[in-house]
Amino acid sequence: SVCLLPRPCLSTAKRKFADSLNEFKFQCIGDAETDDEICIAKSLQEFATVLQNLEDERTRMIENANDVLITPLERFRKEQISAAKEARKKYDKETEKYCAVLEKHLSLSAKKKESHLHEADNQVDNVRQHFYEVSLEYVFKVQEVQERKMFDFVEPLLAFLQGLFTYYHHGYELAKDFNHFKTDLTISIQNTRNRFESTRSEVESLMRKMKENPHEHKSVSQHTMEGYLFVQEKRSFVSTWVKYYCTYHREPKRVTMVLFDPKSGGKTGEEDSFTLKSCTRRKTDSIEKRFCFDVEALDRTGVITMQALSEEDRRLWMEAMDGREPVAMKRNWNSSGPRTSVMSIYCFGWYMRTKPLVSSPGIDDQGLYRIVGVSSRVQKLLGLAMDPKTCADVELENSEWEIKTITSAIKHYLRVLPGPLMTYQYQRSFIKAAKLDNQEARVTEVHALVHRLPEKNRQMLELLMKHLATVASHHHQNLMTIANLGVVFGPTLLRPQEETVAAIMDIKFQNIVVEILIEHHEKIFRDVPASAGGPTSLQPNQSRRRSTDSKAPSCSERPLTLFHTPTHSQKGEKRNSAEPPPPVPSSANCNSSSNSSSSGGSGQSQGRTPRHSLTSNDGEPDTRAIRPSSLIAGRKARALYACKAEHNSELSFIAGTIFENVHGSREPGWLEGTLDGRTGLIPKNYVEFL
Repeated sequence: SVCLLPRPCLSTAKRKFADSLNEFKFQCIGDAETDDEICIAKSLQEFATVLQNLEDERTRMIENANDVLITPLERFRKEQISAAKEARKKYDKETEKYCAVLEKHLSLSAKKKESHLHEADNQVDNVRQHFYEVSLEYVFKVQEVQERKMFDFVEPLLAFLQGLFTYYHHGYELAKDFNHFKTDLTISIQNTRNRFESTRSEVESLMRKMKENPHEHKSVSQHTMEGYLFVQEKRSFVSTWVKYYCTYHREPKRVTMVLFDPKSGGKTGEEDSFTLKSCTRRKTDSIEKRFCFDVEALDRTGVITMQALSEEDRRLWMEAMDGREPVAMKRNWNSSGPRTSVMSIYCFGWYMRTKPLVSSPGIDDQGLYRIVGVSSRVQKLLGLAMDPKTCADVELENSEWEIKTITSAIKHYLRVLPGPLMTYQYQRSFIKAAKLDNQEARVTEVHALVHRLPEKNRQMLELLMKHLATVASHHHQNLMTIANLGVVFGPTLLRPQEETVAAIMDIKFQNIVVEILIEHHEKIFRDVPASAGGPTSLQPNQSRRRSTDSKAPSCSERPLTLFHTPTHSQKGEKRNSAEPPPPVPSSANCNSSSNSSSSGGSGQSQGRTPRHSLTSNDGEPDTRAIRPSSLIAGRKARALYACKAEHNSELSFIAGTIFENVHGSREPGWLEGTLDGRTGLIPKNYVEFL
């Protein structure tokens, strides 16, 4: 007998396993997932579907086997095999009877009467005839069974095998349909592994820093400030302190409080929110509790007293809420901004020399840009390349400089810039663009953001992306795919201003931005985005927030001039008719001005850094200063946005303020002007010339 019923334990185990896969959900760390993480999360449901489909098909095959195999064979056994067995029994019985009669007949004496002998002979003939007939029937039946086996037995087996083949073919079709998803999943797994390996060292480094200096690393989020506070509540003439999880959004000045439940160890209950009016620190001698401050609300009466967790925590809350005794932020006025700008000119020329070298003989080297050069050689090359006196003498074709040394020097140069190439100002915007659900929307948003970058940054970024696209086109030889290049350059081009766990969790989205830039570099850098056509769509490349409550930027946040290249055609399109073009020196390396101010509020030429020195033809610094005509002394300018000074050399003003005697400043990204008889610094891209 053949057992064709499925083993209950195996079938049940498969179905339970499929159900478990279908119900399992990956937890998302952060506020968004990459496409690769979404693909991996979906894979378990895909696996469950395949297992269930295969098990359903196997169950159908086994159920159909009863009709196509078991029933026909059972019928053949009952109708044919049973009949043959009955014929065999009858044959054996007649054979025994015939043999007995024949033996008795042969034992008769010849002396018997003739009539008796003749009667005995007739009896034997009758038994022999009956035996003959039974023998024929048995032989015929055996012959019939043997013949019927050829089709009545083999045909059901064929039908069963056909069902079995259908089951396996169904599995083949499932595998064929699954192949495309399997390919995508394999790529997603590899990309996720690469991103994990690239961020693991960053996380470990940050963890060490946080252990050594815990006060220097505070958590940041999309909110201005959030954390636990104790709120004083007066009930029945008794004051109690209740723990809340509070969130403060700076833009609408909205405070949200959620009651903390000590039993569950988490937030619970409904949200209570109000609009902040003021924040004042409580003196120690005015209340028995430490670390307290008072807040007033616009939409409720009375004063709310809150207690922070520490003095540092109170300082952060008061700073976020613009408390009456805020701690001023330190400013580094010894920044090497102008020096960096000059250094960047030489570095750009050096990069233009290294790029063809990397792009020709070394482009097929495996692990290009991923394999790190010897540190001492990299530092030596950078020292020579960044020194104006030795930059022109560096022979990159010399065997002393390996390809990995040159590529490591390029990466190191991009890392040591005072601000990332894609600027701190737009770092969060690029990350948000990478988190959009739709791929087309991501490309569109990144496209628009790229054209908001300072012009020099954008030009340098365009050269870099074109080069990386060329590197990626040889990925079959160098193994550096677009995803691998994104892992290498994402944290460098979009490094955050503060090292936090949340920032490191966004490294994967930094990689995605770089992948988009490489893959769509022609469209992004060649075409002006549709949103950039009007005068109000492309806002100025601000180095400050447009709010009277905003803090002034540090020197690293100001627009950074990366290099100097002639862009006559672009500048001709961007200049407003009301603004005369800047003078153009005759030097070949100084074909155009590096600074062209906006007019009419278009903002298309804003955010550029004044140039203090350029490189002449002989490689020495050109002492001729280039001052655009838009910065001629004596011009008037109008403030487009409000700004609050945070240093005695700056001016505070509101939107619409008119400045006198506005001219260029030695400080990159700033102008000098006079307001109410006082002269001070003005953010260049906060004003328009009249």
